Amino acid sequence: MKKSYGSTIPVLIVLGVIVVLWYGSAVLMNWSRQSDFYQRTDVTGVSFSQQLNDVLNQAKPLLPTPHQVAGELWKTVAQQAVTSKRSLVYHGWITLSATLLGFVFGTALGIGLALFIVYNNAMDRSMMPWIIASQTVPILAIAPMIIVVLNAVGISGLIPKAIISTYLSFFPVVVGMVKGFRSPEAIQMDLLHTYNASPYQTFIKLRWPIALPYLFTSMKVGVAASLVGAIVGELPAGGGSGLGARLLAGSYYGQTVQIWSALFAAAALAGGLIIIVSLAERLTIRHMGARSA
Repeated sequence: MKKSYGSTIPVLIVLGVIVVLWYGSAVLMNWSRQSDFYQRTDVTGVSFSQQLNDVLNQAKPLLPTPHQVAGELWKTVAQQAVTSKRSLVYHGWITLSATLLGFVFGTALGIGLALFIVYNNAMDRSMMPWIIASQTVPILAIAPMIIVVLNAVGISGLIPKAIISTYLSFFPVVVGMVKGFRSPEAIQMDLLHTYNASPYQTFIKLRWPIALPYLFTSMKVGVAASLVGAIVGELPAGGGSGLGARLLAGSYYGQTVQIWSALFAAAALAGGLIIIVSLAERLTIRHMGARSA
């Protein structure tokens, strides 16, 4: 119990500081805008408390307050049918579908490329520089091209967004798994060589088990990157569906509360996916006989 309190109290303190700073920033950013509104509408004699209340509840604030974002989340999550296009659950599911598909593709591609790089020196020298260079290209620049090209050949919907997610998620898996597959010590490799183990047996008995922690660490990064890719892939769609389209629609109409609620929904989605990967890691380690912390 003491350990639980010891880890919870600092988190609550930090959260409280963030909320206070958020409210303070919202007041500073929106105060002059509210004053300008009073001048345009010839409103006079407004008390400080009334202006503060108006500032904290503007319809289209520059920076929405925490309670406005919370209210928007409650309205779009709990008070809307999940099949409604006004529901964040509906948009979140569409983004999640592309995220998971791209994450699976990216993880498989990353593991495959890592195997080629580790077992083939020519692939190591020729492909690794190109893999690193691929991540220097801004995803915002290539995402519209991918969407347009695939739409021109009749491929639309989930697949283009998943390809963009794959592009972002495969890189951490490649880097992590190359490191993981090369992590066995020379004495361990010599021992298996003494036992006349085949390359396949060496991989199954040594390289793969040692590389698993690297895999799960890379997957945590990759699943977050995959979500970013899915959201970016939804931006060129304009009036489509998904959290990215929700963000874009909010920016078109100046609905900052909608933008922030979609951002929080995306953050919650990313956090949930990382927790799922962490649980899978813990179960895998326990199944292998290791003790988890």
